[in-house]
Amino acid sequence: LGILPLREAIAEHYHAKYGVQVSPERILVTAGTSPAMWMVFSAILEPGDQVILSDPHYACYPNFVRFCGGEPVNVDVLEDDGFQFRPEAVAARLTPRTKAILLNSPANPTGTLLSPERMAALAELGPLVISDEIYHGLVYAGREHSILEFTDRAVVFNGFSKAYAMTGWRLGYAIVPPELIRPLQKMHQNFFISANAFVQVAGVAALREAQPEVARMRAIYDERRRFIIPGLRRLGFGIATEPTGAFYVLANARRFTADSYAFAFEILEQAKVGVAPGVDFGKNGEGYLRFSYANSLDNLAEALRRLEAFLAGRSG
Repeated sequence: LGILPLREAIAEHYHAKYGVQVSPERILVTAGTSPAMWMVFSAILEPGDQVILSDPHYACYPNFVRFCGGEPVNVDVLEDDGFQFRPEAVAARLTPRTKAILLNSPANPTGTLLSPERMAALAELGPLVISDEIYHGLVYAGREHSILEFTDRAVVFNGFSKAYAMTGWRLGYAIVPPELIRPLQKMHQNFFISANAFVQVAGVAALREAQPEVARMRAIYDERRRFIIPGLRRLGFGIATEPTGAFYVLANARRFTADSYAFAFEILEQAKVGVAPGVDFGKNGEGYLRFSYANSLDNLAEALRRLEAFLAGRSG
């Protein structure tokens, strides 16, 4: 399951931040969050079972579902609605084969948060709710909520790559209902043995000692966020709802292109600026580009300068 001091620190963190009681015996520590996702989907899905995803969504979600024999079911989330799941739209897509609803708040690629009211409504729909909370700790307005505030019938994914900038350490965890922990433990033992012991000790230190550093990094990200949003708008990209979490902006580029994939490569080849095409995140992401502000202000300023020159030359 992972070393007890780390599982206890995770439980303490969730109690302090969200007011929820989590037994360390419900926590599985993994070498990054992706193995936890694969194991959970392997444990809960039978061939043909469905998982509800937002569209756009993190690009790997449907791959995990399909690999484990499931069927991803996309529900469009809309720019002018803050890219939030609408509970009534999700309810309309439920079938007897629906096994889970997958949430990600703050979200990749949109950087937006799901409101607590909608999260509570989704928790009441019936299927297991899976909440990817990897970007918790990187919120700049309001606050993030854990699904565990609304239901115990949920799976939480989280880790240390984002808020703690420990990407290469490969440390994640899952909080699961009691009936899932033993099957996951068996899978983890056979496929991975354990997360590296010294990395788990670093996780304890991060949770118990690094909160001031997390706050400092969050302030830096927020400064970059407040810099890049008006810069992109000035260049003609649409941002109807400002992102308030993670470190992404999903900007509407439809005034420039109907093919985000080709446009992203055109920008890369001609302006030497790396952006992600919205279509990578689902059909509803077509016409958008994802910009990351996980870089220095100087580099962001240079990227905007290059984009401005590129767009001027393209229109001229």
